[in-house]
Amino acid sequence: MTQTADTSKDLGKAPVTARTLSVQAQAGIEKQRAEARQEADKILDREAIAVIEETQRAIDAIAANTTSEALAALERASGKIDILLARNPSTALIPVSHEVVVFDTAPQDIQAIDKIGEAVDAVIASEDYPAARELLYGLMSELRVRTYHLPLATYPAALAEAARLLDQKKSDEARIVLMMALGTLLAIDQVTPLPLLVAREAIKQAEAQRDKDDKDKEITLALLDTARYELDRAMALGYWAQEPEYTTMKDEISNIQKQLKTNEDTSSFFSKLQDRLSAFTARLSKSKQSRHDESQPKQSQPEKRAA
Repeated sequence: MTQTADTSKDLGKAPVTARTLSVQAQAGIEKQRAEARQEADKILDREAIAVIEETQRAIDAIAANTTSEALAALERASGKIDILLARNPSTALIPVSHEVVVFDTAPQDIQAIDKIGEAVDAVIASEDYPAARELLYGLMSELRVRTYHLPLATYPAALAEAARLLDQKKSDEARIVLMMALGTLLAIDQVTPLPLLVAREAIKQAEAQRDKDDKDKEITLALLDTARYELDRAMALGYWAQEPEYTTMKDEISNIQKQLKTNEDTSSFFSKLQDRLSAFTARLSKSKQSRHDESQPKQSQPEKRAA
């Protein structure tokens, strides 16, 4: 696990200001989640969705012993597949559904994160992978968009095989083939680290406070401490920890703090920092993080808040 230097005054402890940001940061996270849901909705393919629906109708019809209805559903699904193949000759995966979920299980304190990381290293060294998975679940702080895709390379053959089996009166075999086909939907995750969203909110509020009296200047400096801390926390949690942008942004925060203490104009520096962090967050969230063969979205764990 990546070990990250803690820049807060109380080593390993989140600045007090981080806790005062909770309401505003949560509002920002909810806004980001709504925007992610809208963007994910835009890419869903209605024909591909219809293929999945017709596959499920065929399975239900087989269970009800109505072979003619099952064959009709498969025929409709195959027709939709033909349309998809014609429209997307070079595209292997077509998006059919999505879920937008917030996982926020990680400790706030970086020292606590590092201790879990050390425990992960230890159990992996002893090849106790179930224990490692359980520990890693406690190191998540992210907004995750999981999109499920129809695999055009294999799905048509499964429909054809199911229809052939039904013609041969092999209903059970046909049903298994269709259920396995649904199980080949490919899930691709896109992840936005929550610490980056909290850092963005802290910088936004710091900029709003900067031109006020000396007391508010202290608040501004504390908010910038929080932003730096959240960048360190994102690194400690392993969210692209080797990216050089982290160092650049933390240096920019330190530079702004120095300028604030000497009453210099920091407007352009705040703007540059905000733009850099927004671009960095957007680039990371657009990265496809992982691929999983799954049939349906699953909801579990109390820490998981589905959209």
